[in-house]
Amino acid sequence: MTGSHTARVGRRSGEGPARRRRRKRSKVRIAAITVVSFLVLLAAGAGWFYVHLDGKITTFGADGVSRDRPAAGTGGSNVLVIGSDSRSGGNSKLGGGEGAVGRSDTAFLLHVYGDRKHAVAVSIPRDTLVTIPACKLPDGQWSRPKPNTMFNVAFTIGETPKGNPACAQNTVEKLTGLRVDHTMVVDFEGFSKMTSAVGGVPVCLPNEVRQGHLNPNRGSLGKVIFKKGPQTVSGQKALDYVRLRHGIGDGSDIGRIKRQQAFVSSLIKKVKSQGMNPAALLPLATAATESLTVDPGLGSANKLISFAMELKDIDLHNTKFVTLPWRYQGARVAIVHPEADQLWAALRADRTIDGKDARGDKSGDADDGGKADPSPSASVSGAGISVSVYNGTTVTGLAARAADELKGSGFTVDRTTTASTQHLATTVIAYGPGQEDQAHTVARLFPDSTTRQATTPGIDVTVGTSYAQAPAAGPSPATTEVPPDLAKKARSADDNPCSDLSYG
Repeated sequence: MTGSHTARVGRRSGEGPARRRRRKRSKVRIAAITVVSFLVLLAAGAGWFYVHLDGKITTFGADGVSRDRPAAGTGGSNVLVIGSDSRSGGNSKLGGGEGAVGRSDTAFLLHVYGDRKHAVAVSIPRDTLVTIPACKLPDGQWSRPKPNTMFNVAFTIGETPKGNPACAQNTVEKLTGLRVDHTMVVDFEGFSKMTSAVGGVPVCLPNEVRQGHLNPNRGSLGKVIFKKGPQTVSGQKALDYVRLRHGIGDGSDIGRIKRQQAFVSSLIKKVKSQGMNPAALLPLATAATESLTVDPGLGSANKLISFAMELKDIDLHNTKFVTLPWRYQGARVAIVHPEADQLWAALRADRTIDGKDARGDKSGDADDGGKADPSPSASVSGAGISVSVYNGTTVTGLAARAADELKGSGFTVDRTTTASTQHLATTVIAYGPGQEDQAHTVARLFPDSTTRQATTPGIDVTVGTSYAQAPAAGPSPATTEVPPDLAKKARSADDNPCSDLSYG
C-alpha cells in the first residue's frame, strides 16, 4: 500500500513539470484563442456597424453639379449644410412646409481651414437675393438662370420631395467663388432624432415664448411652451426652438439666425463633452445617417466618419459663426458689398476671423506674428510652370493684364492671344495629363475660375468677364481680411448660449 502510494506519488512528481508546461501552454493557447476570437467578433461588429450605417445613407446625383465650377482649394475645404422643411415622409407630423416639395429652411457654408484647427460657418439668409445658375431638372433638362431670386428657391428647382441639393450647391459656388467640396441636407425628422440621441441640447431664450408665437394663426397667445432663460431641449422641442421667429427679435428669418448659430454651437459642445466612445456615438451616427442626404463623396459610413475625424481637433473657441453681410431690401435681403466679397476672399486665402494664416502648409502664425499676407497670391510661386494666356472676352488688353500678373508671380508665359470665343463668363484653366497640381497653383491667382483637364500637354488660361471686373492690380491687402465689423459679431462655439440671440 505504502509502496504503491509512493510509486504513484513518484510518477506524479516526476511528470509534474512536463504536465505543468503542457497546462501552461494550454492556458496560453486558450488566452490567445480568446483574444483572436474577441478581435474577430470586434471586426465583425465593426463590419456590421458600417453595413448598418451604409444602408441608411441617401445620396444625390453628381450629374446635377455644374461643370463651370471654381477651382479646388489648396488646403481648406467647404461643406454646404442645408436644413430641409419638406413635409414628405415622417416630417409631416413635425411641422414642415406645406406640400411635398422639398424646401430649404436654413443653410450655412462651413469652411474648414487647411490646418484642421479652425472652422467658420457662414449663414446664408434664405431670403437673400442671388443669381441661381442653370440647374438640372428631373427630366434631364437644365433650367434657365434666375437673377435677383431668393436663395432658398434654388433648393426647390424641379419641385421634388427631396429638393435639389445640387442646384443649391451650384448657387453657393456662383455666389461665393468657393468650390463646395461636400453638401449635406438634414430634414426635420432627422434633426429631431439627432438632438434626442445626444440627450438634449442646452439652449437659452431671452423671454418666455407661448403657443401663439410658434403659430401666429392660432388667434391667441395660449400657454407658455418655452420659459425664459437656460433649458435643455430635444426632439420636437428642439425643432420648435430653431424654427421660432415670432415673439423674439424682429420676427424674421434674419432674426432667428443667431439663435440657430447658438444652437449648433451648443450641439457641438454637447457632442464633444460626451467623448469619442461607441456608446455615445452609435445613437448619434445612426440618427445622422437616417436623416442625411449627401453628395456621392460622403456616400458611405467610412467616408462620413473619416470626414468627421478631420474635425475632431478643432477647438470650440476656434469654431466660429458669422452671417453673410446683409441689409433689408424691402421684404427681401440684399448682400452688402464689398464686405461680402472680402469675406469670401478671406476664406479663399484661409484667413481666420482674427486674420491668422490657417492654411496648414507652414508654421505661419508663429513666424509672422499672425500678420496677413498682402494678398492671396503673395505666396504663389510659378517657378517652372509655363502657361499660355487667352482673352475670352471683348475687353481689350485683358490677356496682357493676366500675363503680367502671372509673370509677377514667377510663371513663364509662352503666348498671349485672343481666344476663339469672346463670351466667357469665368476664367477657365485647362491642363494636360499630369499637370493638375500646376493648374491649381495657377488657379490661386484667379479665384473665380474653373479647372478642366485636356488631352494635350500644357496649361492654357482663358480669362473671362469675371476677371475683367476684378481690380486691375489684383486683390488689395484688405481683401484677405474679414471685415472688422463682421469679425466683431462672430460667435464662438464656446460662447454663453444666452448671449447675442437675435438681430432684432
